[in-house]
Amino acid sequence: MKIKKEAMAGTLESSDLLVKVSPNTGIEIVINSDVNKQFGDQIRAVVDQTLNSLNVTDGLIIIDDKGALDCAIKARVQCAVLRGAEEESLDWSKLL
Repeated sequence: MKIKKEAMAGTLESSDLLVKVSPNTGIEIVINSDVNKQFGDQIRAVVDQTLNSLNVTDGLIIIDDKGALDCAIKARVQCAVLRGAEEESLDWSKLL
């Protein structure tokens, strides 16, 4: 799956995150987080796992985290990627 257009999901409220995606050659992930020192590795792992489950091969993913839980990170990344990839048919089993 490739990101075809800019898209976003989420908010900048406390305990949430804003995910922005845009077209790019290869995958590039940028994480800005208030809790990066404590949880940066875990945030990156959740983002990587989510992108792998969706078979994302190209795209720039920018994460602005405000202390979101793993389930919120996964949901926001899925939503932004699906919007940006303009997917019309979903394999719902990949969204678990």
